[in-house]
Amino acid sequence: MKTVIITGANGNLGTAVTNEFLHKGYQVVATVVTDAMLSDFAPHEHLDVRVVDLMNEETTDSFISEVVSKYKTVDAALMLVGGFAMGTIAATPAADIHKQVSLNFETAYHVTRPLFQHMLANGNGRLVYIGARPAIEAAQGKNLVAYGLSKSLLFTLAGYINEEAKGKNVTATVIVPSTLDTPLNRKSMPDTDPGIWVKPAALAEILEFVVSDQASPLRESVIKVYNNA
Repeated sequence: MKTVIITGANGNLGTAVTNEFLHKGYQVVATVVTDAMLSDFAPHEHLDVRVVDLMNEETTDSFISEVVSKYKTVDAALMLVGGFAMGTIAATPAADIHKQVSLNFETAYHVTRPLFQHMLANGNGRLVYIGARPAIEAAQGKNLVAYGLSKSLLFTLAGYINEEAKGKNVTATVIVPSTLDTPLNRKSMPDTDPGIWVKPAALAEILEFVVSDQASPLRESVIKVYNNA
């Protein structure tokens, strides 16, 4: 049985991803931010939910050490924690950029750094990040400056990982969805047909494929999941 870490496991996407991996027979170690969020999950024999402040590097290091000690091998990590902010360059002070970097990049990096060493030692592992269209398309990102800049770091990090891990069966993949079909997005964009968006359950299936044995030949992958948006 493969063991996967899923951060931000109780969000709209996180819930779908957690359910998908449990359904496919993985041992899931899920992270949430507060004790109150523990009740967001139905009990499952292969679900281990932890409260972790991923913005704290030492706390995250301890969390990864505990998971490795308990399960011996972590096969994959899916880093779903993140935040969103709007703003042009004129409307975006550096503090907003720092906040978005902390949410979207540092939470992923704090998990990646110790886990990457564990995976290299094992000669196997999959690190999966959620990128963003505004990070790779200027027309999409010009009004989402802090968000786009913070997400762009994940693409660069994945490139560094893949270069260092060449030939060692450890890979980094960035999944780039367009708008997710969530209740919040439906409420905030009532005039848009949600049928053109990406359903969290569909994206969850793609994430599971990336981690599965069938995807083992994939290298240096950036996968755009836009549907018709």
